[in-house]
Amino acid sequence: MKVAIVHEWLETHAGSERVLEQLIAEWPQADLFAVCDFLPEAERGFLRGKPVATTFIQRLPFARKHFRKFLGLMPLAIEQLDLAGYDLVLSSSHAVAKGVLTGPGQLHVSYVHSPMRYAWDLQHQYLREAGLERGLKGMYTRSLLHRMRMWDRASALNPDVVVANSGYIAERIRKSWRRESVVVHPPVDIERFALREAKEDYHLIASRMVPYKRIELIAEAFRRMPGRRLVVVGDGPNAPRVRDAAAGAPNIEFRGRVGQEELVALTQSARACVFAAEEDFGIATVEAQACGTPVIAFGRGGARDIVVPPGAPRPTGLLFDEQSAEAIVSAVERCAGLAFSPQDCRTNAERFSPVAFRGAMRRIVQEAREGQSR
Repeated sequence: MKVAIVHEWLETHAGSERVLEQLIAEWPQADLFAVCDFLPEAERGFLRGKPVATTFIQRLPFARKHFRKFLGLMPLAIEQLDLAGYDLVLSSSHAVAKGVLTGPGQLHVSYVHSPMRYAWDLQHQYLREAGLERGLKGMYTRSLLHRMRMWDRASALNPDVVVANSGYIAERIRKSWRRESVVVHPPVDIERFALREAKEDYHLIASRMVPYKRIELIAEAFRRMPGRRLVVVGDGPNAPRVRDAAAGAPNIEFRGRVGQEELVALTQSARACVFAAEEDFGIATVEAQACGTPVIAFGRGGARDIVVPPGAPRPTGLLFDEQSAEAIVSAVERCAGLAFSPQDCRTNAERFSPVAFRGAMRRIVQEAREGQSR
């Protein structure tokens, strides 16, 4: 079987690249394609020496630093990849990769991290944060996003099988594309986050400080709970707002950015990890569970797939219903009165291992190929 893997673009080894890494591990004979490839040499090990076939975006002026500005050309670019000789095409898509063209006799399975967020329900937030609500640039951007939205829905018909990375993304796919999907959770390197039974008396939030993470709400909540200690790990553009929310609270400690070893140790020893973001999935949530640490999280998005709430067998944390300091205070206080098993948390995290991901993807491909041959 001749296999092609189509990735969006290669710039850094982050969340979607973990999926790509496991697809390559499962189909090591595959050829690799991408819109463009500017991945640093030091981060290319997971590609196993594979060359990457790219599109004309790779050769455009200033593409190395500004390839995202060519978004309007990417649908055309992805459609120029010639995949006619492949039996199986696997795409890893959050923008245009699912739009590759395949023909009869070819199987196209698309792993979707999300429909194009900035073209659908997050368009107004994107325009607002980019300062593009008014003026000629704003008008042009609205027109571009309209065209991308139309192409995004039309190209969603291209894959034979759509795989969503969480139940939340499956809902977004249904709403945006009117397609059903199969849920396969992304792979998480749980072996780096070993189980520790003994816990200390502090809560942890470890995250990049950007607006949608809502870390200022967590800081405000703990400022109202002077008897409960919070450790904050991370940095980012929203850091001043988070520090303002924690002003005058001696029970809140800011560690800034820390190394991997220290992050793992802090996660292992925390009484609970707290998350207030609406995530597509939430890899940090799984990492906390792998350490045997309960999770207190906003109950929308991927957290619903990860955290096992009280009332279910072997609970592993709590979900709160709204993004507010009051809801977080209530959840933290409730969590203090409950007992969670570190081993149950670890067992829960094992559902999201790389081995589980590869097995699920292999079964989907096998079943789809069997369906084609009938």
